Amino acid sequence: MLDKDCLFCKILRGEIPSAQIYETPAVLAFLDIAPIRPGHALVIPKAHVASLWELPADIGGDLVTALQVVGRAVREATGATGVNVVMNNGASAGQLVLHAHFHVIPRAEGDGLEPWPGAPYADMAAMTRMAETIRTRI
Repeated sequence: MLDKDCLFCKILRGEIPSAQIYETPAVLAFLDIAPIRPGHALVIPKAHVASLWELPADIGGDLVTALQVVGRAVREATGATGVNVVMNNGASAGQLVLHAHFHVIPRAEGDGLEPWPGAPYADMAAMTRMAETIRTRI
């Protein structure tokens, strides 16, 4: 079911134009209107779900296949030497449209995009404690 106010659902209904590049019964891919780099694409499920946590498991394979097909095509079309596949979940993670979507961003050596900064755990004990805390929630 599509949401009447969702930007991506409006694209799915044809109410907002988009530069579509790939489509299956479960998935749509189109170019981002504000790309990080030319060729930056979005891959979305056709079902309206807000984030990864609501995605139906039965479309997981369709999404992975779409990411492979679109990622390969974006890489070849742009001459990129790499591709980032990113999914933001929640406003604090940078999700601007509350419809699950993956970014496919072409990359090249020296393109100026930097990965987020990482910082090591204080020690192995701290990392082990975090792993245990996460495991208790699985």
